[in-house]
Amino acid sequence: MNTLNGAVLVLNASYEPLNVVTIKRAVVLLLKEKAELVEAAEQRLRAERMSIPYPLVIRLVQYVRIPSHFTLPLTRRMVLARDQYTCQYCGSQPGSAVLTLDHVIPRSRGGRKTWKNVVTACQKCNQRKDDRTPAEANMRLLRSPFQPRYIALALVYQLQEHDVWRKYIHTK
Repeated sequence: MNTLNGAVLVLNASYEPLNVVTIKRAVVLLLKEKAELVEAAEQRLRAERMSIPYPLVIRLVQYVRIPSHFTLPLTRRMVLARDQYTCQYCGSQPGSAVLTLDHVIPRSRGGRKTWKNVVTACQKCNQRKDDRTPAEANMRLLRSPFQPRYIALALVYQLQEHDVWRKYIHTK
């Protein structure tokens, strides 16, 4: 675990992932008592007159309401993050530069660009599937596409260097 980069997961008062902030912002929230420490690394942050645990996960004291109409933008980066940079057909992780987006129901057949119809695919699987549905191509999806509930979800998949974060992330 590399804690030196300073990414801290922020949970809402209800323990739902809300955001990822810098270590500096997390310490400010803790010192102002707007957040409480949930998970910390073994190392400590030291100042001349104080020493505090190095935060990995903090929880806001007061609940922050997320508007129900709030939706994440459907971008390549967000889909790759949602799918954890993994081909949803074969499970390979060749890297973001090689991964493509695939329409489960092809656009030529009326498939739309929506969270529930777009998945991450490696080039080989995308070419194999071609202009067919997964069933027609005899290919199974590892996980059905879904619309992420939280903005932090996309950020966490990109910055998932802390194993302790996994228990606070719910993918559906």
